[in-house]
Amino acid sequence: MTATLPAEKALNFEHAAPRPLARSIVGKLASDLTTRIGLVLVTLFLVMAAVGPRLAPRDPREVTTDRLVGPSADHLLGTDGLGRDLFSRLLHGARLTLGTALLAALLVTAIGLVVGIVSGYVGGVIDTLLMRVVDMVLAIPGLVLALAVAGLFRPSLVAVMLGLVTIWWAGYARVVRGLVLTLRSRPFVEAAHAVGASRLRILVRHILPSVVSPVIVLATLDVGQLVLVISGLTFLGLGAPPPTPEWGAMLNDGRVYFLSDPQVVLIPGVAISLAVLGFNLLGDGIRDALDPRLHRSRGSSQRRRPARQPGGGPGRFEIRTPEER
Repeated sequence: MTATLPAEKALNFEHAAPRPLARSIVGKLASDLTTRIGLVLVTLFLVMAAVGPRLAPRDPREVTTDRLVGPSADHLLGTDGLGRDLFSRLLHGARLTLGTALLAALLVTAIGLVVGIVSGYVGGVIDTLLMRVVDMVLAIPGLVLALAVAGLFRPSLVAVMLGLVTIWWAGYARVVRGLVLTLRSRPFVEAAHAVGASRLRILVRHILPSVVSPVIVLATLDVGQLVLVISGLTFLGLGAPPPTPEWGAMLNDGRVYFLSDPQVVLIPGVAISLAVLGFNLLGDGIRDALDPRLHRSRGSSQRRRPARQPGGGPGRFEIRTPEER
């Protein structure tokens, strides 16, 4: 005899995340050393972007006669070829570089979610048209398309961000579409259809929560890549114009002094590397913590361990209804 559950309980059964799983995810993030390192680095740079300009001791655009001096009490990290304080420029550049990367990641995630969900859930002609657009975007080399879009506007971080959003959303849309196509055939979605739930309710309550976690992991990993690309495009002259204190622009300004005064290039270069490392380590940790296969493999030996019978033999793992008991 099979037991029947109420409609609402049946719909929410697969989405009711057990509290031990939530605690294990938090415990994974807190116990893994590399994840903690990534979290510390990301937090440090986010705080630097938020309050760094207020803590800057000097105007990052101020030109002085103290050219290419080393670290001192007046200039904690020294000065560049125009006598500008590198520490102040680094603090101001964190807001510009990281802020542009985070905003680009937010826009890419939003566009990819909308296109992927509509394409995978609606299907038909709309799915075909949207996927052909995605194919065309992915067929063009990403950097070439970003350069072309950014080149249509005056050099600025906004132009760079638009160029990256134009190419980056397509990969997200394809990933989300694949997840939605898989979820459409799951029993809890079919049960929602059976009880008369609207399409909007199914999307918001049942499909979207299952799609958000992988997209968050993907976005966290991509922030580091966006920081690299934004700095690279600015280094090529397509981003923030001089004398904007952006990390890529700082690399471009100091490249002529690399042999004589390498600290002018190493300081923004190390900042970019640490920011990318932090987001990559944090993204890897979140991915491992949210991977259900990892939790199953770790908990299977405890959850499925057969019970011992009074006679000493192993019992069978069975699920029975109250009537069958």
